[in-house]
Amino acid sequence: MSYLRAATTSVCILAASACLSASDRETASGYRGRIFPDPRPKIDFTLKDTEGADFGFRQETDGFVTLLFFGYTHCPDVCPIHMANIGAVLNGFPFELRRQFKVVFVSTDPERDTPERMRRWLDSFGTDFIGLTGPREQVNQIQVALGLPGSVIEETEGGEYLVGHSSSVLAFTKDNVAHVGYPFGTRQDDWAHDLPKLVDERWGSR
Repeated sequence: MSYLRAATTSVCILAASACLSASDRETASGYRGRIFPDPRPKIDFTLKDTEGADFGFRQETDGFVTLLFFGYTHCPDVCPIHMANIGAVLNGFPFELRRQFKVVFVSTDPERDTPERMRRWLDSFGTDFIGLTGPREQVNQIQVALGLPGSVIEETEGGEYLVGHSSSVLAFTKDNVAHVGYPFGTRQDDWAHDLPKLVDERWGSR
């Protein structure tokens, strides 16, 4: 089975699980996201932002709750739904709460995701969302280093193609470690429940 077909199957399963009540989705940790058995440290990489400037991920996001997602602007479902849900929830937060978050979207389709296209696409969800691009090989290496599968290309009719990629958003807290991930199917009420908790989370004191 190809990665893209496997990912589609997973999406179907996750979509069904999204019909559970909020209390059913909440884990013993108090979070509705998926707690990683092995937390994932924030790694240091540099890609280009939509202005063409170098963006050092670890340095530029230090001290913020950082939501990191790998996707592409031509994505028919997972990417726009994730970004729309996150954007809607963050836009509803008071300024002092919202300013403690950074949303970073890394393209898995550098050939089509020009800086101009990425900026227009991201602005429809959040004007302060950060878009990054780089060579496909480098982006795949970053994904693997973070415990995610690398993206793959699947040709479709007419010379077009789809990009199979992870559907999980990694949530790095202010300790620069991702303890929680959010799969496709995470709803706005789940984000609204978890994001304020992540701001004040102190994992070492648990």
